[in-house]
Formats: sequence, structure tokens, C-alpha cells
Amino acid sequence: MTPKLHSSSLGQFEGQTDIGSVIRAGSCDYDGSQQAYTIRGAGANIWGDHDDFHFVWKRMNGNFIVTMRATFVGSGANPHRKLGWMARASLESAAPHASAAVHGDGLLALQYRRALAAPTEETRISLSAADVIQLERKENTFIMSVAQYGEPFVSVQVSDLELGAELYVGLFVCSHQDDVVEQVTVRDTRIVVPVAQAFERDRDPFGSHLELLDVASGRRQIIYSADLIFEAPNWTRDGKSLIYNQDGRLYCFDLASGAAKLIDTGDVVRNNNDHVLSFDGNWLAISSHSETEEHLSQVYVVPAQGGQPRLVTPSGPSYLHGWSADDRFLVYTGQRNGEYDIYRIPVEGGAETQLTSSIGLDDGPEYTPDGRYIYFNSVRSGRMQIWRMKPDGSNQEQLTDDEYNNWFPHVAPNGKSFVFISYLVGEVDPGDHPPAKRVYLRSMPLDGGQAKVLAYLYGGQGTMNVPSWSPDGKRLAFVSNTVPQR
Repeated sequence: MTPKLHSSSLGQFEGQTDIGSVIRAGSCDYDGSQQAYTIRGAGANIWGDHDDFHFVWKRMNGNFIVTMRATFVGSGANPHRKLGWMARASLESAAPHASAAVHGDGLLALQYRRALAAPTEETRISLSAADVIQLERKENTFIMSVAQYGEPFVSVQVSDLELGAELYVGLFVCSHQDDVVEQVTVRDTRIVVPVAQAFERDRDPFGSHLELLDVASGRRQIIYSADLIFEAPNWTRDGKSLIYNQDGRLYCFDLASGAAKLIDTGDVVRNNNDHVLSFDGNWLAISSHSETEEHLSQVYVVPAQGGQPRLVTPSGPSYLHGWSADDRFLVYTGQRNGEYDIYRIPVEGGAETQLTSSIGLDDGPEYTPDGRYIYFNSVRSGRMQIWRMKPDGSNQEQLTDDEYNNWFPHVAPNGKSFVFISYLVGEVDPGDHPPAKRVYLRSMPLDGGQAKVLAYLYGGQGTMNVPSWSPDGKRLAFVSNTVPQR
């Protein structure tokens, strides 16, 4: 049967198609301002030796990770209606495919057809209902991961599923009743091409998305993308701009106009992704690699509007992370005598004070807004976990103790919670925090407790190394990654 093709503005997708025998046409509307899709589809089923449904797709080669938040609109006519992600060998009704399917009655299953007109098989997930849906391809392995928003993923997979190099990858809706059209809303759609095994970020193609997250709803918005490396957005104290690093320089991104302006840092032009504004917003502390043969990172301060930086730390490597609420001290990670520990130094410079002395990496120190604690991450317990201590280094206590490797805690402006990056199981060694990995952004009450997933993304190093809260505490800024898609 010849597929029925539709044309419209489809956001990240190339086309939409009614697959199989569908008597009521499907459709897709894309709202660019909300970065959201409304998809309508009919069709008798996606099962057996052929399929009938509506499909919004793009062609992709090789591996991918596709993620969305999606919900049905209304109670529906049939409990077996379906939505999800699909990777399909062709647009023919009997084509081989792999699908991450969410049913109207809550059933969750990875469904797949191994050959043309072969019977559909499935592997079910032990949850009931989900609104975060992900489908990942690793060569001939397809992985379905799902969650109720705020919870970690639960996954199943099928191996040795040979669908071909180029696939049609996209969103599907099936009403399970040919004379009924069901409607689905889809948000936070992310189509990621992961890096290759031997990837080198400074050599190979790499893309970055600057994103904003509404903390209350979890909704995300991409506000800037580029096929290059930029990292670590700070929010300025007036809430109007973001500061990030790119190619050794710092830029101020105006949220109203979407324009980025270079920040003058004099002859200090090897800046890394550790940059922090003072609590009064007048000064910027930065880490930059020296011009010496060792290229050791050292800490400087510079007026927030730019100027010639002043060196603060006497030695390196020193990686800045926090500024005290009274604007008197900086805290940073320094390597001294072969160990990475946390140090404090007056903003004016002088003698540094060592705050931690455990074996293994201590990193990411940041003061709470009231100055009572310094939050940091440490590998001392085996995995990288979140800790805190008093400003003088006393009373060091562990706050997270889970299966993930957790990095870079950032305390909310109201001092009631903190956010951090969690590398998923098997992604990294405990002491490493590379880019281009599967990570969560999670939040936790200030004194510890149950963690909540705020975002499911592909990122890591450069995603959220620095304080990333908006001044009103309602939003977070971060960077996600992908290999540029051609």
C-alpha cells in the first residue's frame, strides 16, 4: 500500500504518514513557541504482521537516543490505544521496527518485528503508565526506558534486531479503533546522536544546546544551539542574561534578544567552565589555564562587565566553584601533593586554607546562600556522592548514597533544596565526569532525603558545572549535547 504523506511545519521531523489502512487521516501540529507537538492518529493496531497508525518521522543513520514527555488527551475510546517512539525500516505496513509503546491502560512494552511481515514480539516493563519515554539504538540493540516524570528510568532491551543502517525514527499514535482519532501532546522532545566509541571532543564534530528548565513543571526549552562546544551557564543576578564559556572565552547571552556578547577578560583567555558571580553580582570569579608549559588552572576575579582579571590563587591547578554570601571568600578544588581537595582563599588573595583531606577527589564546592554550609561532591565512599560541611571544613556529612555518580551540587536561592548531576549506572568511573553521557539533573531537600529527577538528558561535563539557578529560583539553565545531525 502506498503511504499517505502530509506536509506541514513539523519541528524536528521531516514528514508525517498514515501507515497501512487508515480511514481517518492523522495530523501533527507543531507549536514552536512551546516546542510542543499535538499529534492525532487513528488505525486499527500496531501488532501481528502489519501496522495501521499515524507516524511523524525523520530519517536517521546509526545510533540514536530519542526522548519525550507525552500524554493522551482525554479518556479515549479504547484502552489499547498507543503512543510512543518507533524506529522503522520503511513506511510500508509490514516493515520491521522497534517501538517504545505506551498503552492507554498503562501497559508499557518494547515491541518489535524482526523481518518483513513477521509477527510482532514484545518485552513488557513492570511499571504501569509513564509519561517520559525513551528509545535508544546501539547498533542492533534497542533499549526502551520509561518513567513517571520525577522518577528514574526503568529499561528493557532487545538485541540482534537488524533493521538496517537508515531508519525512519519518530513519534506514533494508534487509536486501536479505525473509526476513532486519538490525540496526544508531546513536549521536551530530544533527538540525540551519541558520540562514537573513540570520540575526542576537541577533534570530532560536537553540538551543544543551551536549555532552560521550569522547575515546577519540568518543561524544557532550547534557547540556543550550535555545532560546537559551549558550557556551564551562570544566571546573572538581574535574571536577564546567562554567562557561558566557549573556546577559552566568556560570553554573556541576552535572554531577550538571543544575542551573545564577548566579556572582556584582558589577557586571560584560556578560561574553562568554572566561573561564578559574586552574590552582589558585581564581580566574576573565573578559572583560566596559565600560559606556562604546564597550563595549570588558576583562579582570578574580574568586574562582571569585564576588564583585566586579578590573580587570586598562589598556585595551581585550582578550579573555582563557589563564592561566599558575604563576598569575602572563594572556594575551589586544588591539586596539592598529588591529591585533589577543597580550599578556601580570601577574595583579595593570600594564604589558602585546606578544608578537606580525604583520600580521593573532592570537588564542586559551593556555599549556601546563608553561608552556613559548603556543599561538594566526593568519591571517598566509593562512588561520587554529595556531601556538605561547615565553612571551616568541620562536620563533613554525606547527603546522597545511591547507585549513581553525583556531581556539582547547586543550592537554590531560597536555601531549601539543591540540584546536581547524576551519571547513570555504567556511564562513568566514579572520579570522572566526561561530556556526552546519559545523565539526570536531580533535586533534593537541603538536608537530604528523596531525590527527584528534573531532566533526562545527554550531557555531563559542561552541563551544569556552575551555579545555574535563576535569581527567583523558578528556572535552571544547563547545556545538553549531541553530535550534529546532517
